[in-house]
Amino acid sequence: MFEFIFKRNGENAGVAPAATETAPSTAAAASAERREQQTRQAAALAGDEAAAVALILQSEFAGVRLQAAEHVRSLPQLEQVLQAMRNTDRRVAKLMQGRLDAIRYHEAEQRKAAACLELAARLLADEKLTPNQVAELDRQWRITSADAAQADSYASQRAALDARLQAQMQLQRQTIDALAALRQLLQAGPDQAVLEAAIASHTADYQRCEQAPEHAALPRHLLSDYAAALQQARAAMAASASAAPVAAPVSAGTVPGATAAAQTGTVADGVGAHDDAASAAPAAGAANVAQVSSQPAPAGKSGAAGASRAAKPAATDPQFLSTLDALEQALEQGLLHAAAEHDKWLKEHKSRLSPAVTERLNHLRAELKRLSDWARWSGNVSREELVKVVEELPALGLAMSELAKKVGSMRERWKALDAVSGHAPRSLWERFDRACTTAYAPAAAHFKQLADERHANASKAQALIEETRALAQAAAEGVDLKNVAAAGQRLRQMWTRLGAMERKEKRKLEQAFDKALGQLLAPLTQQRKIEVTRREQLIQEAEQLQPGERHVLDLLKRLQERWQEQAKALPLERKAEQALWQRFRAACDAVYNKRKEVAHAADHERKAHLHAREALCAQLETATFSGDEKAQLAAIAALLRETASAWQHAGIVPRAAEARISQRYQAAQAQVQAQADAIRRRSGAAQANALRDKLRLCQSLETSLAQGVAAADGASAAQWQERWSAVPKLGGEYEKALVGRFNAALALLGGDAGAYLAQLEANRRRLRDEVLRLEIVAGVDSGSEFARERLKMQVEVLQSSLKSGQKPQSATAAYLQLCAMPALADERTVSRIEALFRRIGGGER
Repeated sequence: MFEFIFKRNGENAGVAPAATETAPSTAAAASAERREQQTRQAAALAGDEAAAVALILQSEFAGVRLQAAEHVRSLPQLEQVLQAMRNTDRRVAKLMQGRLDAIRYHEAEQRKAAACLELAARLLADEKLTPNQVAELDRQWRITSADAAQADSYASQRAALDARLQAQMQLQRQTIDALAALRQLLQAGPDQAVLEAAIASHTADYQRCEQAPEHAALPRHLLSDYAAALQQARAAMAASASAAPVAAPVSAGTVPGATAAAQTGTVADGVGAHDDAASAAPAAGAANVAQVSSQPAPAGKSGAAGASRAAKPAATDPQFLSTLDALEQALEQGLLHAAAEHDKWLKEHKSRLSPAVTERLNHLRAELKRLSDWARWSGNVSREELVKVVEELPALGLAMSELAKKVGSMRERWKALDAVSGHAPRSLWERFDRACTTAYAPAAAHFKQLADERHANASKAQALIEETRALAQAAAEGVDLKNVAAAGQRLRQMWTRLGAMERKEKRKLEQAFDKALGQLLAPLTQQRKIEVTRREQLIQEAEQLQPGERHVLDLLKRLQERWQEQAKALPLERKAEQALWQRFRAACDAVYNKRKEVAHAADHERKAHLHAREALCAQLETATFSGDEKAQLAAIAALLRETASAWQHAGIVPRAAEARISQRYQAAQAQVQAQADAIRRRSGAAQANALRDKLRLCQSLETSLAQGVAAADGASAAQWQERWSAVPKLGGEYEKALVGRFNAALALLGGDAGAYLAQLEANRRRLRDEVLRLEIVAGVDSGSEFARERLKMQVEVLQSSLKSGQKPQSATAAYLQLCAMPALADERTVSRIEALFRRIGGGER
């Protein structure tokens, strides 16, 4: 954490600044070239997964890897890239993981769709197809995403299932309608011919129902009721055929009652044979009493007694009537269990009933039997489904806890069916019990193994407690506390890794272990309190350090060393150690952060100075000057003075940028100075040309005077003056010297110029000597014809300078003297003078 404090400043001293500046630029150029090349490779992949994977694995650029990852689609390649990029490139790994999840989800959905198709095929092959099975199939298909082929296959199978369910419904509806029509025909009491034709038609319908493909799906009691109704119709037809003509009126009146009694007896089957017979007898007696009372009563005492008995109403128990009402309400609400309880009470508590109450009771019991038969049939179907589900549990591979819950829920559903639909057949129950036992066997073995593991863990816990007690006794006699701390931590870890135990036993063992461990760690706890106090003192010393002190880092280093020594001598508890360390670290970080702030402020100031110097360099680099040459030179001089002064006052810059910014400043300064030099050279060249032209003009005027070519009138003088004015004006003493020489010659135009001409001729030799002397001083070659004179002149110049002890005349004074001397000159001398001015005159100007 504090390595920066002890880092030596000279570690990077041997690195050359040029190398440190050149290496990053070269590496950056190579990196940019590699990135461009790999980007072109990624753009040219065109779906080549192998090349894309190779590029991803070898590329060091995240953008290139992501671009190449767009071409990876297959499962093996995705897994390879994901494994390689999991801890390297999060974007590529996330893209690969998303595509893998999509592929796996698609495969899972296809497996679910295949399972639905397999289930649909099994349902089509099953003889007893039920609507709830199809509904469950639809529910599973709705939560499945299938492809087009699977969807088409499922649609065809589902249409076949719909056709079977429709056929079942039509067959069941036809059977119910036929049974209701037959019962209605029996109640109507038709003649012999109508009854015989109806029996033949219903017999044919019954045979078609038995031979229908979906006859196995019909409720069991429905065909039996249909067969019983046919048998009853045949019996009624036989009774009607064998009856005597005299008894016909009586039988015609009693057939409906008998039919009702038979129907009641048929409906009452299954509720209780003895109780139904007992309850049917009063109903039949009541019906006979009603029929006899409708005939004229015989005269006499017996007729009067019968009339008096018939006139007395039958008194019914109010509780019986309320229970009957409860039975009716339970049937209306479909509560078969409650209805059966009410019916049982009515059978146990017999009472005198009126014909209306008896008829109502018989009707309710017939309805109870019908609903019970339906419930029994549906219950058996549900039980068969439960058996199938339980038999398929071992193949599902469920977790043990989930398997146990599933088997328990199946048994609870079986009990619920017993309460609603009555008891199941013994064979079906034995089959269900065997299936549950077989399915639960792995869970039972698993739970037994867990119980054995809990007992083994309890034994291990007891052994660990004994070991802790032994260590506590040894610690009381005197043991290294550091070893005690390590032993306590090891024992705690071993205790947490013991595993599950019985709840009651675990509580006792935990109490015993805590007690033994407390005895073991008691001396350690006391010593740790002392160590906490020492650590607090170190924290206070660290907090009292002043960041501005010179040796604060050395003090901080010694505090850290003392902390490490104390931590190694006796470690504290993890939480206490962490809390104290956080406080000590915060105190050390405060010192570091304060010094870091100072360093950052200095760095910021250096960067500000660097920006200021960069601005000065930019000002010099972009400087432009306008105006004449003199104004430009003045502006350049002022700019150089100002930038030099600002550069000196800008302050220090970062060491890494010092050489670079100095080189830039010197280059910018040289650039501006080069502009000034160029201006001076141009100005000097212009002055030299003007000096040459004016000197030539003077020489031409003097030569004209010597030759007598000039006219005596004023027009010639004006022309010479115009030619003089056309030449640019010189600067300094040169203009004055040449103007005096020109005016002196111009004044003699048209006058007596003898004395002046003599002076011109006299100065011819002097002019050549002066030119030779200047060539010697300037180092200009005089020509081979002047070699002897040049050598002689050099000796004279040297001797005169040694004798006088004075400094030689300056070049400017010599040039001024040469320009002011009126003398005649030949072409050779004129060319030598111009050579001098080209060589030296421009620099002087």
